[in-house]
Amino acid sequence: MSKTKEYSNGEVTVVWEAEKCIHSAICAKGLPKVFQPRDRPWIKIDAENTQAIVNQVKQCPSGALSFYMNAEGDKTSESMETKIEVVENGPLLVYGTLKVTHKDGKQETKNRTTAFCRCGLSNNKPFCDGTHVKQNFVG
Repeated sequence: MSKTKEYSNGEVTVVWEAEKCIHSAICAKGLPKVFQPRDRPWIKIDAENTQAIVNQVKQCPSGALSFYMNAEGDKTSESMETKIEVVENGPLLVYGTLKVTHKDGKQETKNRTTAFCRCGLSNNKPFCDGTHVKQNFVG
């Protein structure tokens, strides 16, 4: 059972899918007034303007955070240029819309930002699950 929560300020709705979260804390470091993991609810949607929230959500490496604009009524993800970033001592971040084919042939589409494991220790391969932090991965 997937745990999904939505937080709206009337203009934008932030969607959080708990099972996808790799606890990189990029959201909390980027907008600490909005993303407060120790509080409940942990997203303070009214603590910052819509554009700042959207910009921060777009940086989520796991895709656990996404958003849609309420006025558009469109819950589909926007397409973006594909680019790749190697995070020091962390995952390989791929930005853009990707079609991932798993070793069993199953396919899924990933939008915005996808974190791929570089340490080889993830229990959610090919995706990062944050294990590199516990194992002090250097690379």
